[in-house]
Amino acid sequence: MPNNEILICGAGIAGPALAYWLRVRGFRVTVVERAPEPRPGGQTVDLRGAGRTVIERMGLMDRARAESVVQSGLAFVDASGRATARMPADSFGGEGMVSEIEILRGDLARLLYESTLPDTEYLFDDTVTGIDQDADAVTVTFETAAPRRFGLVVGADGPHSVVRALAFGPEEEFVRPLGLYTSWFTATDDLDLDGWYLMHNAPGGLVASARPGRLPGEIKAGFSFRSKPLDYDRRDVAAQRELVARRFGHVGWEVPRLLRAMRTAPDFFFDSMGQVRLDHWSRGRVALLGDAGYCATPLTGLGTSLALVGAYVLAGEIGAAQGDHRAAFRRYDEVMRPYVSQAQQLPPGGASGYAPSGRLGIRMRDLSMRQMSRWPMRNLLAAQFAKAGDIALPDYPDIR
Repeated sequence: MPNNEILICGAGIAGPALAYWLRVRGFRVTVVERAPEPRPGGQTVDLRGAGRTVIERMGLMDRARAESVVQSGLAFVDASGRATARMPADSFGGEGMVSEIEILRGDLARLLYESTLPDTEYLFDDTVTGIDQDADAVTVTFETAAPRRFGLVVGADGPHSVVRALAFGPEEEFVRPLGLYTSWFTATDDLDLDGWYLMHNAPGGLVASARPGRLPGEIKAGFSFRSKPLDYDRRDVAAQRELVARRFGHVGWEVPRLLRAMRTAPDFFFDSMGQVRLDHWSRGRVALLGDAGYCATPLTGLGTSLALVGAYVLAGEIGAAQGDHRAAFRRYDEVMRPYVSQAQQLPPGGASGYAPSGRLGIRMRDLSMRQMSRWPMRNLLAAQFAKAGDIALPDYPDIR
């Protein structure tokens, strides 16, 4: 009976972090990942609050700091490139919109992946196609690998989770769209950022951005826009590029250069923004972790912390329950639910604050940014950003 064997679907941030903590507790772990290898590159992600604590407990903080991206802060710019508002990286104790420690998603995923070797089995270029639970285990069918039985299955496969769809129901039941679409890619342009994450808003709810990469001459660029629901093929990258190009074809600043870079970027990514909300993160022997269960969207800057903290808590409770998965999943929900609820609170203005529709909204947003250093505005936003660390991590002495 495979009670000691656990399958994790997803080798991004949450999956390998969970694998690490489960292996410490002596479980046999298999991770299945749709990509043919750990996904490189990607945009920067924040290491905040309790998420930093988890990385420290894994012994990875020095390596994470060594590979972090140095950024001066966030600056909003007009069409001529003039800064209209700034927030330095050290604002709010390094917990502002740009965190003190930011690392490329691919670099953090690689650190976590390497920390699980050689004791974790990885099935790359494969995915789950079926989940059949009984009283003793879960029979899982794969697209490529032969069917296998596991004591537990954890979906850590993002907001479009296959595991969630198979075990809980269709995506539309759990994903709440924000009316935002976003694209990210790497550019090798010579745009002089001077260490700043530059963001340009244009009427129509359009946002263009560029921030430093880790490598010299590398820029991480993005285009986001507000829109009613769009019908597009998530597998048709060429059509997605055209969609973005049409939306931003008339925008000034450095957008024409960034659009040219987007055309050939090998890591172009496009998706809608939405929060994942479920009343329970488990069903029988299947549980959800990270974005699959409680995606907060990039607007909160807390997705990475949620994934790391969730992995730590889920592994700790599975180990502490000594084979009683119902008790483990119940405690996981009890510990994480308040933290997730708080982390999913959008910053002031939500989607409209991030991507104002008109020129007046853009000017008002810039004005509010300039006022952040004033009291009590600074105190108000400090409380908002401080939520990143607002969870008392349980002490699981056996896995430290």
